[in-house]
Formats: sequence, structure tokens, C-alpha cells
Amino acid sequence: MPLPPDTELGQILLARARHAIAHELGAEKDPPDGDPRLTERGATFVTIRRKGELRGCIGSVRPQRSLGEDVVINAVGAATRDPRFPPMSREELDKVDIEVSLLSPPEFVEFSGEDELIRKLRPGVDGLLLFSGCRSATFLPQVWEQLPEPRMFLAALKQKAGLAPDRPTPDLMAATYTVRKWKEP
Repeated sequence: MPLPPDTELGQILLARARHAIAHELGAEKDPPDGDPRLTERGATFVTIRRKGELRGCIGSVRPQRSLGEDVVINAVGAATRDPRFPPMSREELDKVDIEVSLLSPPEFVEFSGEDELIRKLRPGVDGLLLFSGCRSATFLPQVWEQLPEPRMFLAALKQKAGLAPDRPTPDLMAATYTVRKWKEP
């Protein structure tokens, strides 16, 4: 079940993400006010879009640092280190929209084959994290908007992890998570 939204926390995380990117690009100096919730451990993904098209997306799947630190690191990463895009320029800052997703802790899924895994997925609700040996990849629940059919969703995620999308993977492991997400208006 998706986590309930928290509008105030969302606004704080969005402001912190935008500030971190602006600071990295040399466009802003004063940080947004702190909030005690930012000291709790949290895992976030920061997605940047320009004219509706993906411009960068970097995140964490497990809460390994404070929420405030995690969103800053992932915002700067999405703007400057996503290998699919060149680093964002200062001139782009006012032309992008930011989305922050706060992930629930991943829960491992028990399954005996990929058909059973597909049956257990909740399109539009579950983010999916796949593991096979040293390979892993994740799709946020938002990816269901582009890949609404569970079999295609799983095949694309396997491909992202460097696995054959059309063949069963014997040592495949999976975990699901939900997100609370906020977008800039």
C-alpha cells in the first residue's frame, strides 16, 4: 500500500533538492530552513525533467544516511552525474521541474518463477528492485506509467540490470517498495 502523502515534508524535500542543485551550479547560497525529520534515515530518488522529458534521475534504495543528506546527494547527482545526460548547466536551472520520491523500506518477494513474480506485482503501486549475482536495477512505481504491462515492466528492468529480458534468470531475487512522491508545481 502506498505511503500517505505529507505535503509539508514534500515541500521541504523539494526546496532542499532545488537548493542543492542551485548551490552546486553556483546560483544560490542560503540553504532552506532545517526540519527535525531531515535527521531521520531515509532513501530518496530525485528526478529532474525538462519540458516533461527526463533530464536526470539518481537515488538510493535503502536508508543509509539522513533524509536531508540523502536528498541533497541525489539531487546533485541527478543534475550532474546521471551517465545518460551531460551535467546540467546553470542556465537550465529555471527550465527544469524536480520530483522527489521517498521510498519505503524494500520487502523481499518470495517467488518460484518469473510468472509468479509477475502475478505478485501491483502495477502503479510497487517499485521493483531486482538482483541477480552482482547485477541489480530498480524501477520506481512511476515507471508503470510508461510500461503498464507487468511482463514488459519486468523485461525492461532485467535489461536495465544487464540481464536477458526474454529469458528466465534462475538466481533472480526481487524486492518491492512504495513511494511518497512530490513534484514542483
